[in-house]
Amino acid sequence: MGWFSAEISTMHDLFLHGLQDIYYAEHQIEKSLPDMIKKASDAQLKKGFQMHLRQTKGQIKRLDRAFKLLKEKPKGTKCPAIDGIIDEANEIAGEIDDKVVLNAALIAAAQAVEHYEITRYGTLTAWAKAMGHSSVAKLLHANLNEEKATDKKLNTLAKSKINRKAIARKQKKPTRAEREAMMQATVGIPAI
Repeated sequence: MGWFSAEISTMHDLFLHGLQDIYYAEHQIEKSLPDMIKKASDAQLKKGFQMHLRQTKGQIKRLDRAFKLLKEKPKGTKCPAIDGIIDEANEIAGEIDDKVVLNAALIAAAQAVEHYEITRYGTLTAWAKAMGHSSVAKLLHANLNEEKATDKKLNTLAKSKINRKAIARKQKKPTRAEREAMMQATVGIPAI
């Protein structure tokens, strides 16, 4: 069921779909964070990802409680947006050999995830309040606050050192043989 599906006909349907969307997203994030922890070479970044993994598990528990308060079964619905963000992050990370530059890419990917979560939790919190689900709104708002704090920490870490270190890295100059092979490849001459 997509956001503009005929199966969504009431505000409750839309709200429930949004909860299922973020529930799926949180589970995907929980699965991807251990890989990000492993790839991060900066100690602060690694520690931040470890902390966010613990927070994500807590956020899933809050979502479980939100579903229970609504007398709904906790379940996710496939979210192409978060899948795309995670796939893109994995693709880019797989192309970066320099660990310092990889740290900058990991922060960028993590912030893309955070921004997605912030938009979802902000909307869901507003809808919960408007629909009179104040207990659910409090749970969602707690998740929203954690996502905003994580984004702020990532931003500070990026600006204070990670990006600066990545920018300072010198691009590896190709050897003479590599330059010649590139030149021959561009004109279609086989390298010897």
